[in-house]
Amino acid sequence: MTDLFDSATAAKSSYSAQDIQVLEGLEAVRARPGMYIGGTDEHALHHLAAEIIDNAMDEAVAGFANKIEISLNSDYSLTITDNGRGIPVDPHPKYPDKSALEVIMTMLHSGGKFGGGAYKVSGGLHGVGSSVVNALSETMTVEVARDRKLYCQHYSKGKPLDKLQFVGAVANRRGTSITFRPDHEIFGTNCCFSPNKLYRMARSKAFLFKGIHIIWRCAQELIGEGEQTPAFMELHFPNGLKDFLNYQLGARTTINRTPFTGEVMLANDEGKVEWALTWPVDENGFCFSYCNTVITPQGGTHEIGFKTALLRGLKEYGEMANIKKLANVTNEDFLSDACIMLSVFIRDPEFQGQTKDKLTSPKAARLVEQAVKDAFDHWFSSDSENASALIEYVISRADFRRKKKEEKIQLRKTPTKRLRLPGKLADCSRNSAEDTEIFIVEGDSAGGSAKQGRDRTTQAILPLRGKILNVAAASLDKIAQNQEIKDMIEALGCGIKDNYNEDNLRYEKIIIMTDADVDGAHITSLLMTFFYQQMPKLIENGHLFIATPPLYKIAAGGNNYYALDDDDKDRILKKVVKGNVKAEISRFKGLGEMSAVQLKETTMDKEKRTLLRVVLPDTGTEEGKEEAFETRRQVERIMGKNPELRFKFIVERAKFVDDLDI
Repeated sequence: MTDLFDSATAAKSSYSAQDIQVLEGLEAVRARPGMYIGGTDEHALHHLAAEIIDNAMDEAVAGFANKIEISLNSDYSLTITDNGRGIPVDPHPKYPDKSALEVIMTMLHSGGKFGGGAYKVSGGLHGVGSSVVNALSETMTVEVARDRKLYCQHYSKGKPLDKLQFVGAVANRRGTSITFRPDHEIFGTNCCFSPNKLYRMARSKAFLFKGIHIIWRCAQELIGEGEQTPAFMELHFPNGLKDFLNYQLGARTTINRTPFTGEVMLANDEGKVEWALTWPVDENGFCFSYCNTVITPQGGTHEIGFKTALLRGLKEYGEMANIKKLANVTNEDFLSDACIMLSVFIRDPEFQGQTKDKLTSPKAARLVEQAVKDAFDHWFSSDSENASALIEYVISRADFRRKKKEEKIQLRKTPTKRLRLPGKLADCSRNSAEDTEIFIVEGDSAGGSAKQGRDRTTQAILPLRGKILNVAAASLDKIAQNQEIKDMIEALGCGIKDNYNEDNLRYEKIIIMTDADVDGAHITSLLMTFFYQQMPKLIENGHLFIATPPLYKIAAGGNNYYALDDDDKDRILKKVVKGNVKAEISRFKGLGEMSAVQLKETTMDKEKRTLLRVVLPDTGTEEGKEEAFETRRQVERIMGKNPELRFKFIVERAKFVDDLDI
């Protein structure tokens, strides 16, 4: 102990001014990138692209640009070009030995968005975007065309490699072009941009500013086989958020005949607000909001103002029309399952953090509420068919909410009431959810084997009879009446949709276990669709898994081996069939053919099995929200009510099928 104390004392005594490190210029960004872009993972990498694209969009929003080109090059460098005013290149008054361009690219908190003169509204506020991207890039080249003259400067890891160079005269070019390649020393294996994520980012920007033309280009060799990313596309949407909403909805049907859309200039030249809103029949809603074209995944004051205006308008209509039930309606009844697109452009917005996840400007709530309220009153009162459909929908949801609340109160009054569970559930004996799991099994035969092979303490078995109802193509009444779905809901105990309560979830893992064939895959997709639409939080919080039962049994050299698929079978055969050893291969037609011992050994034993976790995109990031958009669209396309979309999906992918085993 004395030696340890002496060592510590010696270390303390050596602590002097020499130990104080001062990071100059952009060194702090390279030392702590997480402080500026949230980390060094794939999401952070694409945040670099968002920063430069947002700068180009600011020129468009300010009225100085109408065209942006985004090009992903074959070396994974990214080029973003706008036809705006171009970054100033004259000497900076405070740093006369440097151009304004070099100051912007090499100094934090520099830019034209502080005083309000160069930009009335902008997505970049802190003056760190371009310089941070420069600091975290292996190479960066900036070209500026101003006053019919072209200038260029090169950088590496935040430092200029040369002085600003005059390249020559240009007659038909203006604006800024930035080409950069992220630094592999910072991002490691995450250093390559995803063409699909960048394309979706470009498309969302085009939706958000209806006057812009965005040209997307990608080197063909970077697009993977079967990927739905175009090599070239001109993106222009003259109807803005209305086009965005229609794109996200696809073929889904809505309760209201026409969506509520609009665009209003804010009072005192504070900016503008644009919105598009509808209510889907399947009640699988979303709310995507933006401020100055920057996505705000955690919402904020603009969303609060928007929803407040709508609820006030609905209740005032109820008073005028003497519909008393509307007085007790909440935002949960009215808007929790609506499809909302909201975009605001305001001066000097305040965000939560550099990544701008949430808008915190207090004035935004007031400005948006004032702008939207009159428009909603007019839309709602001018179309009686729309109004009637929405009122019926909202009142039914409010009645359902009150009924569920009364049921909970009744349950609290009768704590000794026996928990209702489906009769065919073979429950586990452990009382708490910790380390427990329920296998949702295809068929009674497989269910029987699973019940025999399970660990009765922690593993429960719920057999299902064939394919469950496709909830994406069914009405709420049909979903509520379906026995298989009712059994699952009762067994899990956590409720669905707005009534989902994770505290009541009876198992830590929910495992889908179906045959390793086409029918089994279909049942798995139906079950995943059910959980995705009715219990998305269960997936988000990591509770849903897919079991991987083997397709083949291989007997060779006195040992048994199990193969998941044909590739796994070939790999095992190459490994075990040597010399005079012969292999006997048998294919399982389904889980029901496997003995309890085989099923336990291959699929249920926690020490030997392989489980696939079902995950959803992280909606806390811009690219994650774009992925969520696409996930929702694909579920609707493949599983929804329109069979033509499903047929088109199959036809498009038929060419990728190498071998169809019938």
